[in-house]
Amino acid sequence: MAPLNDDDRVLLEGAYWWGPATLFRCELETDPAACDVGLVGVPHSSGNGSTERDQHLGPRAVRHVSASQRRMHGAFGFSPWTACRVRDLGDVPLPEANNNERCIKRIATFFDALGAAGTRAVSIGGDHSVTGGILRGLAGETSVLTGGQPVALVHLDAHIDAYESLSHWYGARDSAAHWASYLVREGRVDPKASVQIGMRGNPRTMSWFDPSYELGYEVVPISRYRQLGAQACIELIRARVGDRPTYITFDLDCLDATVAPAAANLEPAYTGWTVDEAFGLLRGLRELNVIGGDVVCLVPTKDAPNGITAMVAAAAMFEILSLAAESAASADDQGVRSSTQPTELGGGPTAYTAH
Repeated sequence: MAPLNDDDRVLLEGAYWWGPATLFRCELETDPAACDVGLVGVPHSSGNGSTERDQHLGPRAVRHVSASQRRMHGAFGFSPWTACRVRDLGDVPLPEANNNERCIKRIATFFDALGAAGTRAVSIGGDHSVTGGILRGLAGETSVLTGGQPVALVHLDAHIDAYESLSHWYGARDSAAHWASYLVREGRVDPKASVQIGMRGNPRTMSWFDPSYELGYEVVPISRYRQLGAQACIELIRARVGDRPTYITFDLDCLDATVAPAAANLEPAYTGWTVDEAFGLLRGLRELNVIGGDVVCLVPTKDAPNGITAMVAAAAMFEILSLAAESAASADDQGVRSSTQPTELGGGPTAYTAH
């Protein structure tokens, strides 16, 4: 077979229906030390029993369409694919998929290997409970990325996910409703350096946001975002985060229901963000020390036939990936990253050891 020329390669590699379904058509890798940014699927859906149950199918749906988002970043004028080593580290293995607490431990163990290797992580979930497991590992005691210190969290969502007044969420304790609270209590997240933004919808009680206020988060509901404007909100986030290691979590329900109709916890009573508004906020975080992020709450079985919500999820992942790739390239230029020994992922012992 004749080799592909450059023009043919550009056309084929941007076709989601051609070739292996790796994330953004990146090379598969099992050793986190062999990449600067690791892309990870977290196929988990037992942390949010109140709405749609098929969020574990999100990673596969994004793998299906993400090749079409393997682009240059137009606003930044650079290619994340050449800025540093970006590899697909596969999916977190979760053999006890219906046991939320066991799955969160496995997720934490998986990402602990990335943190110890100094590998930034950009993930696709999965329900929002996965963020708790990811940061238990990525911001753990052995993390090169954080030096064992808590991270600054930038949390885009329609909900605060810090409802510690509830002992569990439909049976799950390390749940999609609790992670933003317990990560503060465990010292993984510094709330005084963190911002929760985009919250909307009629509250279940009038004290619905109080847990976040009491924990010390800066909360910017959608009404306050509209009042302040995008640029003022970007400046607020940047001032609060400073130079701390920063993690971004992007719940698809922060977008308007017309933009992401297959998000798990739709809030149609109030208008959510457009893609331009949400991605504009993300682009305003450029040059922060972004150690990773996730996109969560995609329900592919509820998506339109063209998979539009999966495409939007891939696009959001690309924005976070671009921030992390620039941060990784900057860290490499400064000689920040340490050398590490190879660590097996996938089906290896690291992935299957309880945290």
